[in-house]
Amino acid sequence: LIRSITDPEHPVTLEELAVVSAPQIEVSSNHIFVEFTPTVPHCGASTLIGLFIRVRLLRSLPRRYKVDIRLKPGSHQSEESVNKQLNDKERVAAALENSALLEMVERCLATANRRGMPAAFA
Repeated sequence: LIRSITDPEHPVTLEELAVVSAPQIEVSSNHIFVEFTPTVPHCGASTLIGLFIRVRLLRSLPRRYKVDIRLKPGSHQSEESVNKQLNDKERVAAALENSALLEMVERCLATANRRGMPAAFA
């Protein structure tokens, strides 16, 4: 679901940049935990990447799932702040009310369809 999301700063996927990988994802009967690794410790797009991951999962999975998105420990200089933003429902909702930000989310999530896979399976 998340490997084919396009990075907001580069024309490649999160998987190609090694931002996300299968070992960083844990799934249980009603909980999904995703840990991602930014390309550099000062990555300014980390909050965006986490938002893209959250939106893709929330749109694709049944509502019973609780989704936790976190930076890999020690991988970002503002790890605590980014993690707090990514898991705050009100902040996520406010971000998605921003039309420019929502357009960027849609653009980066649309890549699965361009790669020949239905978005739900990419």
